[in-house]
Amino acid sequence: MEFEKYIDSDLLARFEFHSYGHALEILHDAFPQEWQELQECLRKLNLTVADIKKAGGNESPIPKKFDDVLYPYGWREIRISGDLLVKKYPRQVAQRRGRFAAEPYETELIEGYIDGHNIDFLKNRVAFDLEWNSKDQTFDRDLLAMRTYFDCGLIDVGVIVTRSAELNDIFKKENIIAKYGASTTWMGKLTYRLDSRRNGGCPILAIGIRKECVEEYGKPESDN
Repeated sequence: MEFEKYIDSDLLARFEFHSYGHALEILHDAFPQEWQELQECLRKLNLTVADIKKAGGNESPIPKKFDDVLYPYGWREIRISGDLLVKKYPRQVAQRRGRFAAEPYETELIEGYIDGHNIDFLKNRVAFDLEWNSKDQTFDRDLLAMRTYFDCGLIDVGVIVTRSAELNDIFKKENIIAKYGASTTWMGKLTYRLDSRRNGGCPILAIGIRKECVEEYGKPESDN
């Protein structure tokens, strides 16, 4: 795939990209404003060794870096809940099989049929999640949420940002590799699930944070 057609060139050196279900083309062609805002967020991402040494999860300073850029643009964390109304239509006695009454004879409401699906950021019909250092099963939750939003007609594409495998070189040098174990969220754990189609029909763009995003390790060669 010619990523240069869809992604600003300066970002290709700092992030890795994997597009499933034509996600990148959809973002670029159908949601140019949202895609530009996401690229701007990536462009402003500047990590330090101090950042990656701090506590993980929601206590990490890294999610806040995304909040600070995306919230002013109108991106918001969203949780959905939905009930299912089931209508049962009888076959008319005098009609052939496959022909049913115009009105249901019984209805049943299943409350909370869809519930508890959180998305870190949502704008228009684009969903965005960040997974820096959670248990890798978190990807299953994220993909189920995006799949549910997509199946309900709420989004057209999802974006997930996580760690690139090459950050392990930094973790080893800084003696913090134990903090970022093999069973945490990183690109290999995400692409494995996407290759297995756990996103259903929802197009997903997976983005990996490379070592060039870490200030002490990503300086241009001319500065070294």
